[in-house]
Amino acid sequence: MLALNIAVGGTIVFTLLAVFASQRRDALAALRVEQEKAEDLLLNILPRSIADRLKAQTGPIADQFESASILFADVVDFTPWSERLAPSEVVGYLDHLFSHFDALAERYELEKIKTIGDCYMVAAGVPTPRTDHARALALMALDMLEAMRSNDELGHLGLELRAGINSGPVVAGVIGRKRFLYDLWGDVVNTASRMESYGAPGRIQITRPTYELLADEFECEPRGTITVKGKGEVEAWYLIGLRGGHRSAVNDRPRLSTLADRGRRS
Repeated sequence: MLALNIAVGGTIVFTLLAVFASQRRDALAALRVEQEKAEDLLLNILPRSIADRLKAQTGPIADQFESASILFADVVDFTPWSERLAPSEVVGYLDHLFSHFDALAERYELEKIKTIGDCYMVAAGVPTPRTDHARALALMALDMLEAMRSNDELGHLGLELRAGINSGPVVAGVIGRKRFLYDLWGDVVNTASRMESYGAPGRIQITRPTYELLADEFECEPRGTITVKGKGEVEAWYLIGLRGGHRSAVNDRPRLSTLADRGRRS
């Protein structure tokens, strides 16, 4: 009887240990899944190198970059156009368009900074410095315009993109505690925004610093001196394309499918 009790007791203990071990494995697996979700969410908000620094340090993250390029792009007359549509159509269009721009930014290894309404901001040379920042951003800008021009349905809608680029020193860092934002500051950023807003539909307007970085390889059309609010007189050029007639150096560009295509797939 004693031996039987010992055997039964041992079986119970073994079973309990097995259940505990299984529960522990399940809990660890669930924890890993949640950690991966949190990591993916953080990487959707911040560049990977910045996310790694944020996890490793408690102090503020702020960096000075001596040479970078900034682009702002805006859908011209988007507000009056959007007022004629249902909210779901407006959001669907922007999601479709900006997802395409995101794919271009990834292909050119650029950093999307943020969207504000129908305005898209992207940077080259941050958070990882690169000597070809102006070239890479110029190529993306040309592909952004081409996406708008080559899509029949977007052309039918009558929408055009207007873009501006500036180059020079910027400050970059993370702000916020509950909602992180990686953002850029400085006169170069402000002037890039002005280049967009003072530009023309279907054109990419650039400043002298950007022009000097691109002039050897890209065709640029002089616009002359323009008066810019808060900046005074500013020299500006329109970016036309790579010399030799090539508008983009990217092969097999991500395709901007039509809204009708998406409707057929839904």
